[in-house]
Amino acid sequence: MASARRSAVPFPPTGDSTGGRPPILPATELSFTLSRRWQPGYPSAMRWTLPNVLTTLRLLAAPGVAVMFLYFNRPWADWLALVLFVGAAITDYFDGYLARLWKQESRLGAMLDPIADKAMVVIALLVITGYSGMDPWLILPATVILFREVFVSGLREFLGAKAGLLNVTKLAKWKTTAQMVAIGVLFLATGLDYAHQARLDMLGPDRLARLMARDGTVWAEAMGAWYAYTAGLVLIWIAAGLTLVTGWDYFRKAVPHLKDEVAR
Repeated sequence: MASARRSAVPFPPTGDSTGGRPPILPATELSFTLSRRWQPGYPSAMRWTLPNVLTTLRLLAAPGVAVMFLYFNRPWADWLALVLFVGAAITDYFDGYLARLWKQESRLGAMLDPIADKAMVVIALLVITGYSGMDPWLILPATVILFREVFVSGLREFLGAKAGLLNVTKLAKWKTTAQMVAIGVLFLATGLDYAHQARLDMLGPDRLARLMARDGTVWAEAMGAWYAYTAGLVLIWIAAGLTLVTGWDYFRKAVPHLKDEVAR
């Protein structure tokens, strides 16, 4: 099957006695061929370099955040989702850094990277808004972020070959970082709040009153959850503000290409 697929790919002429084709490689060498640079006599192919693998793992981690709440009870689901999200967010830095350091930039990575970022943010925001009691102070910035991502994606699709006008800016990178940090803090807050509420339910009013009379552990837990959630809200509003600014910047750049030509 593999050899049949390779034989269907046009090869540039090499001037040898094999009819202009390089020798067909065994299956054990196919993965190496897919990751090597383009060379005369070989077809171009997707390059599965380490940066591309990291980006792919980040893309797969996006739905994994929601899956944690399907297979695990809270607050373990919150902690596992937090660890998975933070780990995936870290790869967002290293895949680009390693690709530039090792000169392994590729079209596959350029395509997957923004998709993985958007998938992580969108899915995580859906999960957090659902488990935060549909707090309107969280729903509003989340709506702004989701609207901007859909709007800019539509602009890029419409522009087609001219989508290069909407290249990622430094401010857009800061926007993504602010979103990742805010979502991580909000995951921490929802986990702390659920753990605190579960402990209150387990103690009951009488035992809770005696415990609060002896020490301030329960009060400290409540304050920790509140501070984390408040910090997460502040950060997500900052991220929403940056999202609006970058969205407007992309729209401004696209406006000249959205005007209809006037017949003379």
